[in-house]
Amino acid sequence: MASSSNQEPLAIGTPVAVYADFCLIPIGTGDTSVSKHVADVQRLLRKSGLNFHMHSAGTTVEGSWEDVTRVIGQAHSMLHAQGISRVHTDIRIGSRTDKQQTMQDKVASVEEKLARDEEK
Repeated sequence: MASSSNQEPLAIGTPVAVYADFCLIPIGTGDTSVSKHVADVQRLLRKSGLNFHMHSAGTTVEGSWEDVTRVIGQAHSMLHAQGISRVHTDIRIGSRTDKQQTMQDKVASVEEKLARDEEK
C-alpha cells in the first residue's frame, strides 16, 4: 500500500466500508433508565437504511464512513432537540481493505471456531 503521509489532508479519502460500535449516553435526564432514548436511536437507525444490530451495551452499525458517522451525529442532534443538553458517545470504528466483511461475517467466523471446539 502506498504511503499517503505526503498527500494533502483534504486529498485523503475515507474508508469505503466501516463498522462502528457505539454507545450513546444521554446525560442529565434525571432518570437512571435510558431505554426511551435508546429506542429513539434505534428508530432513527431503522430509517437510515443502514445495517445495524443493537446489543446490551450499545449498537453496531455498518456502512460508509460518511453514512455511519452521520447517523451517529444525527442521534446526538435528535436527543438535543428533545431537550437533552449533554450527550456522550463512545465509538469504536473498524475498517479493512483486504476483504469485505460484514458484522455477521465477523461473528460467524468466531462461532465457527467455537463449534470446532465442541466437535473435539
